[in-house]
Parts: sequence; structure tokens; C-alpha cells
Amino acid sequence: LTPVCSGSPYKMGRVIRSQRKGRGSVFKSHNTHRKGAAKHRVLDAAERHHYIKGVVKEIIHDPGRGAPLAKVVFRDPVRYKLQKVLTVAAEGTYSGQFVYCGKKATLSVGNTVPLGEMPEGTIVCNVESKAGDRGTLARCSGDYVIVVAHNPDAGITRIKLPSGSKKVVSSSCRATIGQVAGGGRTEKPMLKAGRAYWAAKAKRNSWPKVRGVAMNPVEHPHGGGNHQHIGHASTVSRWAPPGQKVGLIAARRTGRLRGTSVVKADKE
Repeated sequence: LTPVCSGSPYKMGRVIRSQRKGRGSVFKSHNTHRKGAAKHRVLDAAERHHYIKGVVKEIIHDPGRGAPLAKVVFRDPVRYKLQKVLTVAAEGTYSGQFVYCGKKATLSVGNTVPLGEMPEGTIVCNVESKAGDRGTLARCSGDYVIVVAHNPDAGITRIKLPSGSKKVVSSSCRATIGQVAGGGRTEKPMLKAGRAYWAAKAKRNSWPKVRGVAMNPVEHPHGGGNHQHIGHASTVSRWAPPGQKVGLIAARRTGRLRGTSVVKADKE
């Protein structure tokens, strides 16, 4: 904070909540009970050229994650040992199921195949954005990506993300067939504060959240006044300093979306 001096344009204020986040302290993620990072197998020759069989040992809940995880066990293709992989479970996966990963694997739910081997219109999840990164896209419960188009000459594939935006990735990026299990999770109403409390407790200190207008002026730019009102535009510059940067940051537009949305036609 800037020290106050005579005739200074700056006002002293408290370090507000958004400034305190990211500093550790009470805002650290609650990851003690988590089961681990959900990833595909490490990309090896078996997956690049052929396929490898694994068995789903169990489907488990991961605290703080909406999607269930699957513990899959593969036999190591080189050494006498087992490879245990924790991955996002596709809808319809069950314990004891055989799953196949690799270029030559069949197109059935739960299998992991490079995008280039799939027909257009295939629904997939846990998609890699760069080949070998072990899965970054469409990993939340109920999410899926649609394979839109292939360009075999350039070795790229166009996909439609859960947000609706299109993305171009390498055709050698792997994805699991099907959508992520646990869909419709947000449709169920919370009904009581206790449910929201436990849901947030598994993730981080983010609930309950006091509104800025309910605070005093020293604690928030929206605070104070004889009625709960912001008192100025809720939009704020992208370059506003921390402590002022609250509300609708760098908003292109505000208000309700009105009228019909016009979908732009694809170039393909």
C-alpha cells in the first residue's frame, strides 16, 4: 500500500480478500485426502504403434473432484511388473472391465485412442492438447469433446470443446472414448447450507463468500453507503491495481444476453 502523505491522491485501505488469495495461509487448497492426479498412461511404443490391455480394478471418489476416477492396472510391456494408472472414468466404466489403449485399440467406451484414428463426430473425454501430455481437456463430470474434422495431410484434428469453442490439436493426441462419468451433478439442488459447506470444504476456503456491497469502505471498493449499492460502474480496467480490481474485470459487454445467438458457419 502507498503511504499517505499530505496532498496524496492515494487513500489507505485494508488489504482486501482478493489480494490475500494466492498467498497460502487459509487459502491453500485442501488436498490432503485427494487420491492423486488423473492422467493417461505415459506414451510409449506399445501405445504409439499397437495397443495394450488394462483392467479396471475399482472406481473411486476423489474428494474435491466431481468426476469419479478409475484405477487401471496394465502389465509393463518391458519389465516384469504392473503399471498402475489413475484416470478419469468414462460413463459406463465398471470394475473388472478390460480397457485397451493405443493406436490399434477398438472404438468402444473406456478405450484410449489417438484422435486421428476416430471418425468425425466421435464423443471423447480427457483429451490431450499436446501429444503425450496425458490429458488436459474435458475432464469434469459429464464433459465431452466432439471430433469435428481431420486434416490427414497436416496431421491435425479440429475438436469442439465443452465451452463450445473449436480448437485444433495434433491427430496423435490421445482421448478416452465416451463422456466423463458423473454428469448432471450440478442439476441437483443444494437445499441447505450444510451441503454447500461440505462441498466447498473439500476444495478450498471459498465459502461462505461475503458480498463486497455488504462490507465497509475500508474492506472493499463496493462497501459503504446508506444502501447496499456499488456507487460506480461495476466494470473495472484490466490494468487496475490490486485492491481496486474487483467486479467485472475488463468486460467486453455486460447485462443479460438478449436476442437469438447467431452461430457462425464453419469454414470446412
